[in-house]
Amino acid sequence: MDDRSFLKSFEDLTLPFKQWTHRAHVKMSYLYLSSQPFDVALDRIRSGIKAYNAHNNVPESPTSGYNETTTVAFAHLIAAVMRAYDKTHPVKSADEFCDMHPQVMSKHVLRFFYSPQRRMHPLAKTQFIEPDLAPPPRIR
Repeated sequence: MDDRSFLKSFEDLTLPFKQWTHRAHVKMSYLYLSSQPFDVALDRIRSGIKAYNAHNNVPESPTSGYNETTTVAFAHLIAAVMRAYDKTHPVKSADEFCDMHPQVMSKHVLRFFYSPQRRMHPLAKTQFIEPDLAPPPRIR
């Protein structure tokens, strides 16, 4: 599926839930971050995930559902990788970005920045909490 079709299926909530993987999260984030300023892209990422989860009846619990800290931290990480590599190693698609940057393809990469207790703190679900192990990458 090309980038335009992928993003349309995400936005109109027709992307099959079994395809809503970590890679799909990264692709969606990359597509918004590559076409909009960070703050606008982050708002689209947030609202898109929340709408998609609601449409697919994803339960909200301490370990399931939308997590603001995870969303913001991954958006910062993806944006930092884009800023660092786009000029020297441009990509033509979200899939190519994912393939070229395996460092963001692990769901566990945030473990370099957050202890489990910090990232899974109840407040982390609803507000961004700064990392406690290492500072977030700079994007500006």
